[in-house]
This record gives sequence, structure tokens and C-alpha cells, in this order.
Amino acid sequence: MQLAVLDRAATTPAETVGETLRGVINHARDVENLGFSRFFVAEHHGVPGIPGSQPAQLATAVAAHTTSIRVGTAGIMVPNHPPFIIAEQIGVLEALYPGRIDVGLGSSVGFTRPVRAALRQAEPRELKARYGADLDELLAFLSGEATVHARPENHAATPLFVLAGYRSATLADERGLGIITGGPAATQASALEIYRKAFKPSPWLQRPHAIASLNIAAADTAAAARDLLLPENYSKVLSQSTGEFSPLRPAHELDLDALTNQQRERLAEAQSFDVTGTIDDVAKQLAALERELGVDEFLVTGDIPDRAGRLRSEDLLSTLL
Repeated sequence: MQLAVLDRAATTPAETVGETLRGVINHARDVENLGFSRFFVAEHHGVPGIPGSQPAQLATAVAAHTTSIRVGTAGIMVPNHPPFIIAEQIGVLEALYPGRIDVGLGSSVGFTRPVRAALRQAEPRELKARYGADLDELLAFLSGEATVHARPENHAATPLFVLAGYRSATLADERGLGIITGGPAATQASALEIYRKAFKPSPWLQRPHAIASLNIAAADTAAAARDLLLPENYSKVLSQSTGEFSPLRPAHELDLDALTNQQRERLAEAQSFDVTGTIDDVAKQLAALERELGVDEFLVTGDIPDRAGRLRSEDLLSTLL
């Protein structure tokens, strides 16, 4: 089974921002030592509790402090940058660390209206409408087909993945790119079936490559595994009410009794998508999903403030590699 890891650089109350970002690098080194294939970082702008705003810069730092693991972005948000700038960022990464870089590309816009204004973004509907054209412009820069050449030149050397759901699967298949999906398994299955059937070989990929993104945690008991992912789910539920993603606190510090009925329902729904349990439980769940989805790889997500628990979980997961 092929597994990769995503670190969103979520803070905890005990850490400074610098410690959180350096912790991403340390996390990558741990993951590399355990034998995982890839390590991804993310892009979030103006989100309290997540200082990981510049994935290309963070990926550079991660690659500099590791030796063999592939390092990627999941993703660079295309609406936030001119395609030419993204092509230059990818070119620099590939030139510095040839053969070790993967790039996920997404369409998410700013977290709030003020953040979108700070990013000088157009209205979300307009950004979504031109996403495909922006992707094509980026691919032209990376392949060298554009009139203006982005430097360092990339020559389609870096594997590209589209962060995609059901509606955007065609953006990846018709361009010959990889795909990273998330959400309910049924939704992923539909998107992936479309993707595989319609995939066209390209300079980036000769065959379709699908990655399913899931919150995954293993521990010595099922309850302990659920507790590892509870802080992130709890913070996400609260963020829907407050607009802020609070620093992650350990499960035993969370006041679940203070949640409203609606928040409890949202928490239960979020937890229903998690893959947790003992390593035997997790192995069975992933094997079933692998058969159902037909994916090539799983991306292990889930921000876990219990760093020792996270390392233990990843140590257990490494036995499935």
C-alpha cells in the first residue's frame, strides 16, 4: 500500500509560529525515516491557527532538510497567484531538488472577503470560471510552449496533481494530470471513475494516478485513535461558527458539553469520514477503500497536536507500506 503524508502546519497553544513551521520540517524527517513515499504541505492565507501560507517556500525548506522523500504541495492555490509566478516557483523547486518534487494545484479562494481583498482577487465565481484557463496557461509555461519562458525552465519534469472533486475531475483527466480527491467515499468513487475512463496521457503522466485524501490515525486502542483526530474535527466545527481555526488542544482539554446540538451533529459527521482504530482496523478499512475507489495511493491527513501520538500512529501505518 502506498501512503503519503500531509502537514497543514496547524499550531498548538504550546508552540510559537516558528516552532510550528520548524515542526513541519521535523515531521517530514520522521516520515522519511519511516519509509513513506511523499510529504505534502498546504496553502492557507489569513487563517488564524495555520501559519503555512507559502507552500513553495515551505516545501523548499522541507526538501533541504530531507534526503530522499518526495516533497510536494497540496496544494498551490491557482487563484492566488499569476500562473507565470507558479511556474517559476515550480521551476526553482525542481532545479534545486530534481526528481523529488510533486505539485498539487487547487482552486480554493481566500478564507474570508477581507483575505480575498488582500490577495487582490476577483469574485469567487469569476475565479472558478477561469480556473481551467489559468491551468492551461500554467501548463504552457511549464512545458515551454508559451511565448514567454518561465525560468528555470521545467520541461514538464514535475508531476502535477489537481485537487479535485466530482465536478472538477475532468480538469485533470483531459490534461493528463494526477488527481487528489477528498470527502465521502461515494463522491470520490464517482470522480475517480470519470477520471480513469477519460484520462489522456501527457508529458506529465502517461497513466492516471489517483490519490485519496483521508483523515487517518492508528493507535493501540480504537478510542485512543479517535482522540488523536478529535482536536482537528473540534476546531473545524468551531471555525464554522467563529471564522477562526483555533490552535489545536489535546482531546482531554476539549469542552464537548459546550457544543450546541448543531455543532455536535457536525462533529459526528466529520468523524464519520475518519479512518481510525488499531492498525488491524485501519488496514481493513483502507483495503476496503482501495478496492472501492481503485486508488493508487492514500494521503494521510489529520492535524494531530499530540506529537508523540502522531509519531506512534505513523509508525504503525508504516507497517502497511
